Amino acid sequence: MEPDIDLTKPSAARVYDYYLGGAHNFAVDREMAEQAIAMWPEVPLIMQANRAFLRRAVEFCAAAGIDQFLDLGSGIPTVGNVHEVALARNPDARVVYVDNDPVAAAYSRTILDGDPRTAVVREDLRDPEKVLNSPEVTDLLDLSRPVAVMTVAVLHFVDDPAPVIAAYRDAVVPGSHLVVSHATRDGQRAQADEHQDLYRRRTATPMTMRTKAQVEALFAGFDLVEPGVVHLPLWRPASPDDVDGRPERFAGLAAVGRKVP
Repeated sequence: MEPDIDLTKPSAARVYDYYLGGAHNFAVDREMAEQAIAMWPEVPLIMQANRAFLRRAVEFCAAAGIDQFLDLGSGIPTVGNVHEVALARNPDARVVYVDNDPVAAAYSRTILDGDPRTAVVREDLRDPEKVLNSPEVTDLLDLSRPVAVMTVAVLHFVDDPAPVIAAYRDAVVPGSHLVVSHATRDGQRAQADEHQDLYRRRTATPMTMRTKAQVEALFAGFDLVEPGVVHLPLWRPASPDDVDGRPERFAGLAAVGRKVP
């Protein structure tokens, strides 16, 4: 285990792993997750809906011919993450995971087990120059070809994501895709406010939930693909049965955009 792990504070990446039923978390993470669930019992369902969106988005990008994925703020790549979905569609796909959490990075390397089609970068996504110039990215991804830039359930931990996304947009070629899911207060204000307050008090990564208009603004320079920015279950559901009667209760927005020439 890496020496700079602070076990006195929960990690957003490890708390998310716990929500998804993973085992790569510590007591401090589980305690916070249970506190969040006590306040908002639907939190695990929201996280599962987010993971289901990730799978659909990767499949969409793969069907569009994308075979390179840069997953920013990736957390711990437990079952059903980007590399499994992408490699199932195309065994030649390449996936680079990026996270600044030392536990997420260490466990990611263990889970990936040296697969040459994948790599892990321990860097902060808010420093695009370091991420894009890392040996893992330059060795595995060809930025002269389209890339899917994945920002799934992470931008709500970034104070000002617009310039960060713009830097990655400018680094990739037309035809590249941007995948976003983002926490929102729309439709769940009281519970969302409590949840934001919990992350602000307990973690080093306070959460800022944003409106649909604010999430749409992140796609400057991209064409939104149908159905645009919608609640998680409404983004290209695999089946009509997957559409919840109250999609706003999932408190997350999802969208994919394609970089225009």
